[in-house]
Amino acid sequence: MSMTYRWIPRGPDDPEHTRHLQEALNDLPHPLARSLALRGITDLDDARHFFRADRADLHDPLGMADMPTAADRLARAIDTGEPVLVYGDYDVDGTTAATLLTDFLRRRGVNASFFIPDRYEDGYGLCKRGLNAAQERGAGLVVALDCGITAHEEAEYAREQGLDLIICDHHTPKDTLPGALAVVDPKREDDDYPFTELTGCGLGFKLVQATLARRDEDPAAAFDYLDLLGVATASDIVPLEGENRILMAEGLRALQQTDRPGFRALADAAGLDLPDITSTGKIVFTIGPRINAAGRMAHASTAVELLLSDDYATAEPLAAELESLNRERRELDDATEEAAVEKAERQITSRSPHALVLYDPNWHLGVIGIVASSIVERFHKPTIMLTRNGDEIKGSARSIEGINIYNALADCEDVLTQFGGHDHAAGLSLTENQIDAFRDRFDAAVGERVTPELLRPSLKVDAEIDLSVIGTIDDRFWAVLRQFGPFGPANPTPVFHARELAVVGSPRTVGSNDKHLKFKVRHRDQPDARPFDVIGFNMGEKLSVLKESQREGQPLELLFSLEDNTWNGRTTLQLKARDLRLESE
Repeated sequence: MSMTYRWIPRGPDDPEHTRHLQEALNDLPHPLARSLALRGITDLDDARHFFRADRADLHDPLGMADMPTAADRLARAIDTGEPVLVYGDYDVDGTTAATLLTDFLRRRGVNASFFIPDRYEDGYGLCKRGLNAAQERGAGLVVALDCGITAHEEAEYAREQGLDLIICDHHTPKDTLPGALAVVDPKREDDDYPFTELTGCGLGFKLVQATLARRDEDPAAAFDYLDLLGVATASDIVPLEGENRILMAEGLRALQQTDRPGFRALADAAGLDLPDITSTGKIVFTIGPRINAAGRMAHASTAVELLLSDDYATAEPLAAELESLNRERRELDDATEEAAVEKAERQITSRSPHALVLYDPNWHLGVIGIVASSIVERFHKPTIMLTRNGDEIKGSARSIEGINIYNALADCEDVLTQFGGHDHAAGLSLTENQIDAFRDRFDAAVGERVTPELLRPSLKVDAEIDLSVIGTIDDRFWAVLRQFGPFGPANPTPVFHARELAVVGSPRTVGSNDKHLKFKVRHRDQPDARPFDVIGFNMGEKLSVLKESQREGQPLELLFSLEDNTWNGRTTLQLKARDLRLESE
């Protein structure tokens, strides 16, 4: 199903900033200067920081609320050889965070073990079973990473059991904080740390930095974990600005060169070449799903064991297991998505809802979040997928741009037993007899927030490009544009708008079920100019538009981004179509 998008110029921008950047950066092409200005870059100094992400620009971790207390307690555990339990979460962020801190402690002689909750037995977050495990293993200190910010009961239980608890979480706190020894979360209202969007793994990294400082160790030791940080930062879909941009850029480079046996074995099992992982997207679609498959299909501890492996021989069978689980997960995704699409279409036909709440007691808890994202992409409505887990109904929520799903769920708090998450993604639980009431309440909560504009997806355009200007997209243009990366939330791949295009040659569909488009374009007033190759993923249905453009001699308008296309060892530049339409005369 092909979406009809609104094309919205990004802005407002100050033309003076664009002009100033063009001059300051040696006659930088206007489309690139405007793209920079739209990212809040207004002068040469800003541009230097943007293009040269530098670890020297990272903030002092000890400026974060409760971090000095946390670092002092962890340093004491290292100094005295006290056993520590590292408590993670079962997604990529949580497992990489647990790996990072466990490895850091073990390298300093600490008897550090880890605990990852079982998605089915324990659910999300801190659980008493994990705290009991700490006691059984003789640990007096528990460090919870990527979870715990709403665990008031569990923090009280830890105190009763004589356990010191450090919580490092990046999720939104409630009005009161859990009664732990230290609660490190830059989203705390009383925290003036300058950057609030770190991942759970990022907070583990900050705790390591702070602990190194407290022990007068070389602070550079924290950068041994940049490969883990890169995978977590890409996979957790956090804004790629501020510290995240630095950690992501450095993390990508570290992952390409990593000698961590777990990553090497994982890449080999998947047929990947680590040096080829040059973008956040390649992590999101290759490394991330394989790590996630452990917690979705079996138990996430397998992923941590893999990443902690000291040698390739230990890592290889664990990587093979994750590869197998990921194949199984993909098959389950496809079957679940097919069923969910049917339910969504029936719900849309019968009630014209603002949001979709889909329930099947037999859906697999490990894949409902992935499928919810696919349903949002297909129908452009906030979506919640629900399934039964024991006596409870568990759900994964995903949203569209402009609708804060966490706030919408907060409006329904009285019919839920638990919920938590971010603006765009959340988890929840409720009792089965509340599903109908919740569906109505959630639909109303979204209805209060939605506007007609939000219901039609939009594509935001950085700048217009006139392809009739020779050299508009030359080697320098592409060299500068590549340095805009890594791309992701808050730093999206620039999208350009070209008009007056002629479709050249024979456009065609490619891929299974003719899903994709391949064609060539050039400016219609330059019949001798070299045409640009264009690929349009999932745009096969628009072949008729291209043929009409040729048949009627009507020019084409195209929204596109630019990317490398490597084929048979040769790399060329191609336009990646985002949307296209006939130009109205």
